[in-house]
Amino acid sequence: MRTRLLPLLIVLMAAVLLALGVPLAVSLAGAQQQKVVVDRIDDTARFAALAQFVTDSPDATTGAFENERLATLSSELRSYHEVYGIRAGVFYRSGRAMAHAPAKWALPKEGEVRAAFDEALLSRRSHDPKQVWPWQRGNLVVASPVIRDGDVVAVVVTDSPTGPMRSRTLQGWLIIGAGEFAAMLLAVGAALRLTGWVLKPVRVLDATTHDIATGRLKSRVAAAGGPPELRRLARSFNEMADNVEDVLEQQRAFVADASHQLRNPLAALLLRIELLAFELPEGNKEIASVQAEGKRLAQVLDDLLDLALAEHTEADLRVTDIGELAAERVAAWAPTAEAKGVRLVGDCPPTTAWADPVALSSALDAVIDNAVKFTPEGETVEVGVAADGDTSTVVVTDHGPGLTDEELARVGDRFWRSGRHQNVKGSGLGLSISRALLAAGGGSIAYDHHEPHGLRVTVRVPRSGPTA
Repeated sequence: MRTRLLPLLIVLMAAVLLALGVPLAVSLAGAQQQKVVVDRIDDTARFAALAQFVTDSPDATTGAFENERLATLSSELRSYHEVYGIRAGVFYRSGRAMAHAPAKWALPKEGEVRAAFDEALLSRRSHDPKQVWPWQRGNLVVASPVIRDGDVVAVVVTDSPTGPMRSRTLQGWLIIGAGEFAAMLLAVGAALRLTGWVLKPVRVLDATTHDIATGRLKSRVAAAGGPPELRRLARSFNEMADNVEDVLEQQRAFVADASHQLRNPLAALLLRIELLAFELPEGNKEIASVQAEGKRLAQVLDDLLDLALAEHTEADLRVTDIGELAAERVAAWAPTAEAKGVRLVGDCPPTTAWADPVALSSALDAVIDNAVKFTPEGETVEVGVAADGDTSTVVVTDHGPGLTDEELARVGDRFWRSGRHQNVKGSGLGLSISRALLAAGGGSIAYDHHEPHGLRVTVRVPRSGPTA
């Protein structure tokens, strides 16, 4: 959930920062250009004041003054160009130069300079030139009219390079970008803290749910921070888990008590049946059938008690040599298999894992017992031990009749037995007990086909120790 929530928050915060940063950057560029335009307008106004009284008609009485004024204007223009690198000139209406700097600069017939000149001839100053962005090369042209007696007699034109202005704009943008980046880092940090605060109860709840699902019914959601709704959900979950545990505990207690209480009356009943058998003719089939059913019922009660204890008892996990334990069980069942005419072989190299030795031995006994029981005479039952990544496996394969796909889906259920094996001795609880014993220690048991015929049972136990 965090991987989906965090990108959404980051995208939203980035959009907000861009919505604030882009207009600010545009405003900064406009302000930098407006500052330059105002400076150029001031400069052109000063040059226009100097050129206002310079005429192009010679007069004997004023010629010396005109030449002095023109010389002053030319000197100012040259100094202006030398200091600032800005081309500037005063041009008559006809386009002829009154004074200009540098000396080779002339009024072009088209382009931005000519357009600004023509606009100034209409007695309008340049006030809103086209915006120049940092990635654009070009000059900034500003023109002001020279007015004498209400008429435009000349135009002052400045053609400014935009490099310094674009550099200042770019520097401002870098500062804005650095601020946006710092704000984004701060926002990401805040989003990480926020999502962690919001989702921490969810993670705790998920971990506790997994623990309960794997059999650790004592697990509960610890008190943690987060929104009030999630804290309330955690409390409700703990209440639900308590109720579920109480119900399961009552069921286990009932099964254990019922099986325990029924054993004494059943034992007494079996004893009376034995006494009754002495009064009947030897070989009576009915009494033999009653005795067999009574013993089967006793076996079922014993298995029910074992199942209740297996589901209630916590596993005593320790580092165990699975290979050695499996080899012991193969050796213990070898006489039984040999008496039935079944060959029991084991490939059990040393392999360590975390397991309850008693529980694992009981589970292997049930699995090997089933394999030997359903394997025809002359066939082989194989037991193999191997390490498979994070788990160690004990695989028991037989060459018996096997199970169908539908039967594989039900094998291991309580009291379930295949319709083909109803006459075989057993209660249908052995594999259920094995599953409960293995689940208590974090292990599992799985069933599959063994080609060309038979059943393959895989017992898995973890190689890593239990987490705190």
